[in-house]
Amino acid sequence: MSNNTTWNDESARAALRRIFDAAVKSADPAAAVRRHLPEKPRGRCVVVGAGKGAAVMAAAVDAAWPDVDVSGVVVTRYGHAVPAGRIEVLQAAHPVPDEASVQASTRILQAVQGLGPDDLVVALISGGGSSLLTLPGPGMTLADKQALNRILLASGATINEMNVLRRQLSAIKGGRLAQAALPARLCTLIVSDVPGDDPAAIASGPTIADPATREEARAIVARYRMELPAAAQAILATPMTPAAPHPRAEVKIIAAPMMALKAAADEARTLGLTPLILGDALEGEAAQMGTVLAGIGRSTALYGQPLAAPALLLSGGEATVTIGPDGAGKGGRNTESLLAMALALAGQKGVWALAADSDGIDGTEDAAGAIITPDTLARARDRQLDPRAFLRAHDSYSFFAALGDLVMTGPTGTNVNDIRVMLVG
Repeated sequence: MSNNTTWNDESARAALRRIFDAAVKSADPAAAVRRHLPEKPRGRCVVVGAGKGAAVMAAAVDAAWPDVDVSGVVVTRYGHAVPAGRIEVLQAAHPVPDEASVQASTRILQAVQGLGPDDLVVALISGGGSSLLTLPGPGMTLADKQALNRILLASGATINEMNVLRRQLSAIKGGRLAQAALPARLCTLIVSDVPGDDPAAIASGPTIADPATREEARAIVARYRMELPAAAQAILATPMTPAAPHPRAEVKIIAAPMMALKAAADEARTLGLTPLILGDALEGEAAQMGTVLAGIGRSTALYGQPLAAPALLLSGGEATVTIGPDGAGKGGRNTESLLAMALALAGQKGVWALAADSDGIDGTEDAAGAIITPDTLARARDRQLDPRAFLRAHDSYSFFAALGDLVMTGPTGTNVNDIRVMLVG
């Protein structure tokens, strides 16, 4: 396509999906693992890992090193498993952990014990690992950890703030897995899904020494008025003994949100669009984010600011959805953001948008996200759907399902957070 393209619903929908798919493809964890494997060990290689991309990443290591004594165990989300050769793949729950999460964590700790200095541990970490790699801290039970996760998910806290608490209330996160691997060499390969790509925040940093303090953790609890389980409160009230950094460790971010956004921008240029990356770490309430992005889209359409059409506005990061006492319907942060965006755009001509989670699952539903068009609200009226009522009920999935505008990809095998794409033609 060229700058002379006349955009309509059909061409805009196709372009949005093509650009989103290019972003996801750029974050292929198997290809990224192959590019960043460390020097082969003289002894054994034990592969461990957790996250939505863990199985795909493990399979890449197994295939790349047929001449190395490779073994190990990784855990991924239910439905995201693929065969990984000599490496065992377990499955557990996300976003709230289950007994399988605890069993997997125990198995992973056992796998790295008893190694020697000639051995190598390759830790494969990706988004979702915080739930999948769950081992309650001293005095805590699985029920306590499940309650903690539900409290965190409904609190409105940012992903980095949530992970501070997860690290300090865990027996495997915050560098404790790295300590268990001594004296073996350690290489951590990370597919980032958090704003800023902080290794300590991704999957709550099982191989990264915790940089936060008890005071920071307690401040987060107070800021969001969280009522934590008694056992969690007891841990946060005690002095902290952080895990020491592993002396023979290297850490590599092998795929990240900004890399994916740049790939999306490259694809946009092939379609005759001028891309602008607004940032890879946009955070805040999903509905408010949708309203703000709608304002930028309207400005672009009406005034050619911050850039002239045909344009593509890109952003990444992780919004939050704060659930009130009345609970919620079906939906995730991407569909909720889009519903608010559609309301704020109010049928603005020439603006289309897609927002989706790069892992293929927005929240707990089976959709990656959705698409809005200039006639989204008109089509909703024709079907007697009240978009504001759906937004209040946090039921955005049901709204877009009724319109046929959900984006369905299935599990993608990667996770570089949310990808938001707005086309102004």
